[in-house]
Parts: sequence; structure tokens; C-alpha cells
Amino acid sequence: MGSSPEFPPRRSSSRLLGIRAIEYLKRGPVSFKTHQAIVLIVTFLAYTSYHATRKTTSIVKSVLDPQSPDIGLSVPPQLRHNRISSSFLGNGWAPFNGSDGTSLLGDVDVAFLMFYAMGMYFSGHFGDRCNLRIFLTVGMLGTALFTSLFGVAYWANIHNFYYFLVVQMIAGLFQSTGWPSVVAVVGNWFGKSKRGLIMGIWNAHTSVGNITGSLIASAMLCYGWGWSFVVPGLMMAFVGLMVFFLLPVAPESMGVSREEDECNSPKKSGDEEVTEPLLAPENPAEEEPVGFLEAWKIPGVAPFALCLFFAKLVAYTFLYWLPFYVSHTAIDGKYLSSETSGTLSTLFDVGGVLGGILAGHISDHLDARAITAASFMYCAIPALFFYRSYGHVSLIVNAALMFITGMFVNGPYALITTAVSADLGTHKSLKGNSRALATVTAIIDGTGSIGAAIGPLLTGYISAKSWSAVFTMLMIAALIAGLLLTKLVMAEVATKIEESRSNRTQECSLDV
Repeated sequence: MGSSPEFPPRRSSSRLLGIRAIEYLKRGPVSFKTHQAIVLIVTFLAYTSYHATRKTTSIVKSVLDPQSPDIGLSVPPQLRHNRISSSFLGNGWAPFNGSDGTSLLGDVDVAFLMFYAMGMYFSGHFGDRCNLRIFLTVGMLGTALFTSLFGVAYWANIHNFYYFLVVQMIAGLFQSTGWPSVVAVVGNWFGKSKRGLIMGIWNAHTSVGNITGSLIASAMLCYGWGWSFVVPGLMMAFVGLMVFFLLPVAPESMGVSREEDECNSPKKSGDEEVTEPLLAPENPAEEEPVGFLEAWKIPGVAPFALCLFFAKLVAYTFLYWLPFYVSHTAIDGKYLSSETSGTLSTLFDVGGVLGGILAGHISDHLDARAITAASFMYCAIPALFFYRSYGHVSLIVNAALMFITGMFVNGPYALITTAVSADLGTHKSLKGNSRALATVTAIIDGTGSIGAAIGPLLTGYISAKSWSAVFTMLMIAALIAGLLLTKLVMAEVATKIEESRSNRTQECSLDV
């Protein structure tokens, strides 16, 4: 009596102190479904923190480069002699407050994103070959450190452009550890049934992270822009420790029985229940990680990767430049402060949450990932046009159009980087080998991240002449993204037609 309950020994419980603490509080073993819940919550918080640290730069841009006198923003003549930026933003921060400020900010963005894209390919390779929990923890702590170092420049009075450039480069490398790791872990614990809906909801971490980063960075500006980097960095370090103590990488590593979902219920033989793993290999002892080139040959990987190149070009241009664009655009004849612009820009991400869930649910219901992704990309084109053309009419119109644009832009981006990546990482051509998840995810998101780097870079230069040209570039990118999936769309349509004919034939044979 009064003694601690005894549990069956588990191989990794001694390493995961957080799981042991939960078992102690529950006074019983942690079930499979509880492990799944822990995985979803911890990975959600992990990638929320990644995006929160990634978003801060876009909020601080209008403080680092407040005036941008030659940016071509259709400033009314009566306001040109007294730019509102000088009244509430101050004089900026060298070297970004000069005439080439937007170009330098674009260079910093592209440095981060190019190293992020390059690091992504290596992260996927290492992720399938090492302990994902340790790998993810190191990446998060490194990201926290270098995000904070960017903000330290505020107190250290650093004005050297190359300091900011190098810090962002290294931060990009550490950030690249996140996505392949979290998708691989979630893919290890969840089967294909309703994967689009589950991952669509789970992928809200991207938008929640952007919103959190925007709100924190905007709120910290009044204390000094350095805090806009340091606070999200500290938050990420805390979540990184949570990952280290709590995140179970796979059912096998925890010694728990893998359970089927409703659509894949366990097969029974007599009184014994035999469970077939959803993603487990036929012979775990012989399972080998899939090579980089081999992963590219998986059907569907290349077109979805190239589609994501253009989809992320659009999404990340908004991620890095939307608050800046809003603060430098007269809405109903008035300019908004950087704090208000940053807060307003979160509506784009709120729309992205809905878009990701809708895209996942629709693709599950239709069993057509390509059709869903392409349709959303085509719908993004008129959404972008109307936001640019009528966003200045009033604050309400701007907010509504921003929300709709976020829904159509982020919907396919969320679908491809989650459900599609997990589907292709467990493609039937792999014959049950689950050790391709991180590699496939890295290939798709890494290719997309190259587009994510190019979009903000081009925007930094093109916006100096015309924001209309920037939106034209984004609409063309959305069109190309949709067209790249044409072959897969046609294949899905042909499959649907064949299924419809087969069903009608069966119905006719039954009637006879």
C-alpha cells in the first residue's frame, strides 16, 4: 500500500523524463492515443515557435527602414513633405535606413531562405538516419540563439550589414531542421486515413506561429526592436527543452503497440487480435533509409516539389513583406503605424488556418490532392488581383480581402507540405519502408524554400519601382504552380471517371 505503481519496462522511458512524469501523475502507463496527443501537441508547439521567430523580421522592417522615400507607393503630394513614418517610426537603423534599405532587407531575407533551403536537403538526409528528437532539439536551440543575436544588435549598437547577414544565414541552417523532423514524427504515429484533415488542422501551427510572432514583435517594438527578436527566441528555447523531454519519435521506440484508425481496423483471427502497423515496414531489421536521388524518383515528388516552389514564392513574399506593404500603403487615405500594420497582417494567417483545414478536408473527401491544390492556386490569382486593386478602399475591405487571399495562398502550401509529403514519403513504391519521410519532406519543402527565397528577394527590388509589378509576379507564380500539377490533375480526373464507370457497371449488373 502507498507504493508507486509498477509499469512494464519501456525501452526509452528512461530517456524521456517527461513521459515518465506523465506516467507518474496518471499512476499508470501512457496509452497509444495519449502518445499521439503528445506528438501532435509538442510538434504543433515546436513548429509554431519556428514560425514565430521567422515572422519577426517582417514586423521590424518598417522600423529598420521607416522612410523608403523612393518606393513608389503613390503617396499623396500633400503628405510627401511630411512622411508619416518620420513621426512614429523614428529615423530607422543603419544600414537599413538609406535609399537602398529595401534592397538590403531583401538581401537579408534571401540569405536566410537560401541557407534554409540548402539546409533542408541535408536535414532530411540526416533526419532519416539519426534520433529526430535530439536533432530537432539542437535545431530549435540553435535557432533561438541566432534569432536572439539579431536582436542583440539593438543594445550592442551594431550597424554592420554583414553581421545581420551572417546571423540570418546560420539561423536559416538551424531553422531547416524543423519541418522534416516534425512531419516525419507525425507520419510515424498517424496513418493515411483522414491524414489531410488531421494534418490540415495540425498545420495551423504555421499560421498560429506567424500570428504569435507578429503580435509579440509588434507589442515589443515600444520597448526597442531588439526585444522583438529576443522574446520569440527565448520562447523557442523553452519549447526546444519541451521537445527534448517529451517528444516520442515513433511507437517502436517507446515500446507501445501501434493502433489502427477506424478506416483500417485491426484484423482478427479467432479470439486474438492481430494489428498490422500503418507505416511499419514488412521487415524492420532490413529497413534502409531511402537515398536522395531515389526519393526524387518517387511518383509525384518532382511535380509537387516544383509546384511548392511557386506556391511558397507567393506565401513567403506575404510573410516577409505584408506588414511593410500595409504600413506604406494609404488605406482610406490614412497610413497605419508599424504596430497596427503588423497586427492587421495576422488576418492573412488567420485565413491561412481556414485554407489549410479546407484543403485537407476537401482532398480527403475527394481523395484528390492534386486537384485540390491546383484549384486553390487558381483561385489565389483573382484574390491577389482584388487585394491589390481594392485593398486601399477601407480597413474593412482590406481585412476581408487579406483574409480571403491568405486562405487560397496558404491552403495548397499547407496541403503539399503536410499530407502530400507524408503520402509520398510512404508511397507504395517504397514497399513499406517508412524511412523516407524526412527525405521526401525535405526535398519538397527544400525546393519550395528556394522559391520562398526568390520571392522576397525580387520583391525587395521590384517594390522600389512598383507594387503592382510585385502582385503581377505573384499572380504569374500562382498560375505556374497550378499548371505544374496538370498531369497529376488529369490522372486523378481519369481515375475518378474510371471509378464512376465501374460503379455504374456494378449497379447495372445488380439491377439485372
